Amino acid sequence: MKRLAILPAIITVLYISSCNKSDLLDKTSKDSIDADKFFNTATDLQVYTNGFYDMLPTTTVYTDDQYSDNMIPLIVGDRVKGARIVPASNTGTNWQWADLRRINYFLEHYEKCPDNAAKLKYGGIARFFRAYFYYDKVKTFGDVPFYNKVLAANDPDLYKARDSRKLVMDSVLADINYAVANIPKEIQLNQVTKYTALLLKARICLFEGTFRKYHALGDHEKFLTEAAAAANELINSGAYKLLTTGGVNASYRELFARNDQDATETILARDYNPTFGRHGLSYLMVAPTAGVYGIPKDMIDSYLMKDGSRFTDLPDYKTKGFYDEMQNRDPRLTQTTPGPDFTAYKETTREPVNLNITTTGYRVIKALATRDQWGSLNSYNDIIIFRYAEALLVLAEAKGELGTLTQADLDKSINVLRTRAGMPALNLAVANSNPDPFLADLYPNVTTGVNKGVLLEIRRERRIEMFNEGLRWDDLMRWKEGKKLEKPMVGMYFPGLGAFDFNNDGKADVYLHTGNASGAPAGTPSIINVNQKKLTNGTSGNFNPLSNTPRTFNELKDYYYPLPIEDLTLNPNLDQNPYWTN
Repeated sequence: MKRLAILPAIITVLYISSCNKSDLLDKTSKDSIDADKFFNTATDLQVYTNGFYDMLPTTTVYTDDQYSDNMIPLIVGDRVKGARIVPASNTGTNWQWADLRRINYFLEHYEKCPDNAAKLKYGGIARFFRAYFYYDKVKTFGDVPFYNKVLAANDPDLYKARDSRKLVMDSVLADINYAVANIPKEIQLNQVTKYTALLLKARICLFEGTFRKYHALGDHEKFLTEAAAAANELINSGAYKLLTTGGVNASYRELFARNDQDATETILARDYNPTFGRHGLSYLMVAPTAGVYGIPKDMIDSYLMKDGSRFTDLPDYKTKGFYDEMQNRDPRLTQTTPGPDFTAYKETTREPVNLNITTTGYRVIKALATRDQWGSLNSYNDIIIFRYAEALLVLAEAKGELGTLTQADLDKSINVLRTRAGMPALNLAVANSNPDPFLADLYPNVTTGVNKGVLLEIRRERRIEMFNEGLRWDDLMRWKEGKKLEKPMVGMYFPGLGAFDFNNDGKADVYLHTGNASGAPAGTPSIINVNQKKLTNGTSGNFNPLSNTPRTFNELKDYYYPLPIEDLTLNPNLDQNPYWTN
């Protein structure tokens, strides 16, 4: 089985000897393989396309949410603050093209292989990655130059203008459709298959359809229809199901914390193990000077009560203490952040409360592995890149946005997720008859309409289920909800200073003070100086980690990234994205 963490050594001879991730399309390259002597066997095609897997994310899947409204890290990113600037060069940016050249080089030569089955499979995989490449470019920059050939140094297309978003996305759709049609139906945890292609298609088309709808670009129905169809095909295949190991109170946590993924729910994963590959994800979740991730209270408040009622309908929900707010909630809440009885994964002894490793008081434990993996670069639990649950969410949202959603659709999508969590089913008529005002305030662009209530509920479900899986920024951008980043992002509430019992055992777990901690009961694990970890009202209120961090979101420009100045200078036919000043 090909493992995403390590590629065969032969890959090194396939890549352009003088090329690296910062190479430009207008640099002359010298391929270290001779196309006349390569691309002759199925193994040749497999070995070359194995190199494309480097395009896929690593642990950033589980850290990208820190650059959104889902997590507040110790150091807040520029895109959250509204402080992005036009880069001088493409170094460290997404305006990179070397991967595309490698894909196009393969597609120009692979058909000389006489093995027709191999050509279909690996030609499909190459187009999968080209669709992935251009999807990423379009959602980052909007219009981009489209190239489906290898460019020579004197090719005039090096200096072409940006092609329209619609032209590029039509080409992306053609590529991913080819991939779906020609990559075999296989269950391969670490390789792209037809099922991976179906889920990527569903993700791409949902993004593009909703982006066009909420940004009023037109022709959104085509992509939403394609999104629903791809998700439905994957669901109906029966190839995957949700992991339920451990039951409603453990299965969601188990899915991400376990060392080795299997192909129950996980469609594509990056493989790690103690021998050939480790990462530092768990360290970021427990170190007091690294990630220090905190979940904002509006995320915590979004979780329903266990009986399906809305937590935010309770009159005192804003001022509930930690122990009380964690009672009788959607079980995914305390599998995402520690509850009163939190134990480390695979342990049974209750973990001491530690508010020094979180900005908001609500720690992140999703994908936190066993304690022996908490050291720097010591984790080896596999990283999920695509999983079946996303298809369930795509089906419901795409049909909801199209206005074709039925209760039967909810029962085969959202309600499958809720069943895994032990939650009551979502009822279409009830949701639409009584839209949640809390969610409506978070997402004001979901305007009045027959499906307003259920669309809000689908967004609730998506945020909870896909939390910390790298999709939240893209969700806000496609929904045209960038202003959400300006809303308050605070942490847990305290009515004043003093001692607090977080697990109702009669012992203090947290002590808040203004510089004199002498009154803290003996053995209190978390002693917090509110002059350093500020509260919204000074000596009471919510943890306020962004009190000195201004945040703005410019609706005119911030839905896209700017192009690098160097590239605009090299190619005068390129134009900058609107309202970005060089």
